[in-house]
Amino acid sequence: MQSKNLLYRLYYGWWKNIDKFIFSLIILLFLIGLFFSLVSTSLIVSDKLDTNDYSFFFKHLVFIMLGIIIIFIFSSIDQNKLFKYSIIVFIFSLTFLLLVPLIGTEVKGSKRWIDLYLLPRFQPIELVKPFLIIFISLILCSQKYTNILFKYSFSLLVTLGIALLLSLQPDIGQTLLVLFSWSILIFTSGVSIFFLIFLFSSLIIVFFYLIFFVTKFEYIKNRLISFFDSESGTYNFQSDKALESITSGGFFGKGIGEGTLKNRVPEAHTDYIISVISEEFGVIAIILILFLFLLFIYSVFKKVYLENDEKVKLILVGSISLILMQTMIHVGVNIRLFPTTGMTLPFISYGGSSIISISILSGIILNLTKTKVN
Repeated sequence: MQSKNLLYRLYYGWWKNIDKFIFSLIILLFLIGLFFSLVSTSLIVSDKLDTNDYSFFFKHLVFIMLGIIIIFIFSSIDQNKLFKYSIIVFIFSLTFLLLVPLIGTEVKGSKRWIDLYLLPRFQPIELVKPFLIIFISLILCSQKYTNILFKYSFSLLVTLGIALLLSLQPDIGQTLLVLFSWSILIFTSGVSIFFLIFLFSSLIIVFFYLIFFVTKFEYIKNRLISFFDSESGTYNFQSDKALESITSGGFFGKGIGEGTLKNRVPEAHTDYIISVISEEFGVIAIILILFLFLLFIYSVFKKVYLENDEKVKLILVGSISLILMQTMIHVGVNIRLFPTTGMTLPFISYGGSSIISISILSGIILNLTKTKVN
């Protein structure tokens, strides 16, 4: 009886203080992803093939249920404990990232995953990203070290170390995402725009040196050439099919289960989910989904404007910018605005690692946007 009362008080206190509008948007986006995983990949395909196999949908459902538990945990713990535990988890996740070259699972020429007993094909970078945001923010706002140049340099070294590990997998999309997150955080902290321009000019020079003179990164050069000249290679097959699907779907789509992209392109339910949805439900569905993302981003930035704690401001800006950039890259690849990167759409795409990552970010956002209790 006492345990029930304790759980009730815990839940009541959590529900009373969280931003219910932001929480509702998070749950709505998750439910949209679950709905599309059922009607666009599991339900209709099972009926047509008479297989009665709904494993894809049930796996997605389990991941989302796990994600909601993660959201509750991260949004309910004390803020100071959140910062303290985040450093520990960040170091723990870095260990997994370091192990990828040694014991990682290779899929289609890339070694990005580790097979865990309960979570096969887990991608360590998805665990690193949320805590990297907190780690960098705490460094930049540290009162222990007052030398701002030291803070920038230390945070940059950590970020470059992670970027190097990602580039060796290779995973250029996540590499750019990590570097972008760092640049957003130091720009928000007040660094000179000229310093950023100099830094990114240097990184661009290094990037082009790697792709033109280092054999391991030659695939990036081929992908870029193929992107700008579609007749020069085969790297555009997936993006071309995705764009065709969006075009053929029109404004209102072909209808539930009538799309063909999921059968023609590998991993369409992760990297090309926007195209799958657009083909079957039309551009109107994509507009509504993007509107929900913009509403979510606006709601968080509104909280940032009212916040006085610099650490909280940085973490919120970094978290929501990470979600925004990942969404833009995913949509950009699907409409062939960017080269293929293998980036999932937050909340919507299938994938255990991706759902866990966005759940952690959502929990952190809900924690830092809670009503302050005096």
